[in-house]
Formats: sequence, structure tokens, C-alpha cells
Amino acid sequence: MVAKLIKFFIFIEYFLRFHKQIREKEVINFNMTYCDYITTITGDQLSLHKEYHDNHYGFPIENDDELFERLMFEINQAGLNWILILKKQHNFRRAFDNFQIAKVAVYDEKEFQRLMNDQGIIRNRLKINAAIENAKVILKIREETGSFRKWLDFHSEKIKSLEEWTKLFKKTFKFTGGEIVNEFLMSTGYLPGAHSHQCPVYERIKILKQNK
Repeated sequence: MVAKLIKFFIFIEYFLRFHKQIREKEVINFNMTYCDYITTITGDQLSLHKEYHDNHYGFPIENDDELFERLMFEINQAGLNWILILKKQHNFRRAFDNFQIAKVAVYDEKEFQRLMNDQGIIRNRLKINAAIENAKVILKIREETGSFRKWLDFHSEKIKSLEEWTKLFKKTFKFTGGEIVNEFLMSTGYLPGAHSHQCPVYERIKILKQNK
């Protein structure tokens, strides 16, 4: 009985470490990057992953609505596979008015129920509520700093660690744990690591940032 319990706790510990480090954009080999991972994919999933990897992941975003969209995609991915978000991305845009911050911020109970009944998106009460509440927060941020982008730029000059970013996001937004914050900032170019240095996209992003 004791031996079984020990094995069980070892399994739980391994599973928790595994789940913390692995997302759909990472793979079973802990050292494999997203760049490496997409070379192992075939079929319909490849085109979705490749489009995101080649043209979106790690690229700076100027538009506030697009930044909000990326944040909400990362929030909705929590506990799920990234490919599910890629497959549902058009449904999300349709359901959330293309993530126009001003529109989502004024969603009422009727809109909330509409989203809860929409089978094309992830129907999670906490995640849907986070979209509405975070849109309201970004509207306030715009009033204070001019834009969500400027707010991120301002803090990026002072914050140097993921821990500090996570504290800021948890204090400011709903449903933003460390993994969500890390992926959001990495996918929008605020944190390094989106692409390996050998990846052609890495050079594209590097040149893009140098020419800003």
C-alpha cells in the first residue's frame, strides 16, 4: 500500500512539472522549440501552426484591439491545446466583435449569455468574464496612457523579469497567471524566446525591430 502511494505521488509530481513546462506550442522534448515542433507536424494542423509561427508569433503588435485579441487567445488557451485556439480563432473574432475593446467592454448579461451559448468558442464563464472585464481595464489604461501598446512599452522599459510582469498583470487584469503572461509577452515581442536564433523568422523580427 505504501509503495503504491509513493508511486502515485511521484506520478503526480512528474505530471505537475510536465504540465507546467509543456503547452501545445512546446513538445515532449523539453529542449524543442516551437520552430522545431512545427517541422514534426503534418496534415491540416501544419498550415495553421505554420501561418501563426511564420507571420504572428513573436512579431510586435501595434494595434490595441489585436493586442487584446492575443491576450484573450492566451487566456482561452489555458488548460487546453493551442491548436484548438487556432482552429477557433475565426469563431472567436465573430463572437467578440473582432475584439474591438470598446464594444466588448460594454457587453451586458445578454451578451454574456450569448457567448455562453456559442458552440464555436470556448464556453468558460471565467474566461468570458475576463474578456469583458479586461476590455474595461484597457479602456481605463487608454485614458491614462493613450493606448494599451503605450502602457506595455512604458512598463517594458522598467520591468526586467517575468515575475515582475506577472505581478503587474495579476494586479491589473483578470485570469492572468504566469504562463499566460509569459506567452502573451513572448508572442508579442516583449519577451525573448519565441524563435530559435537559427529560425529565419527570428531574423525577420530582428530586422523589423531595428527598423522601428
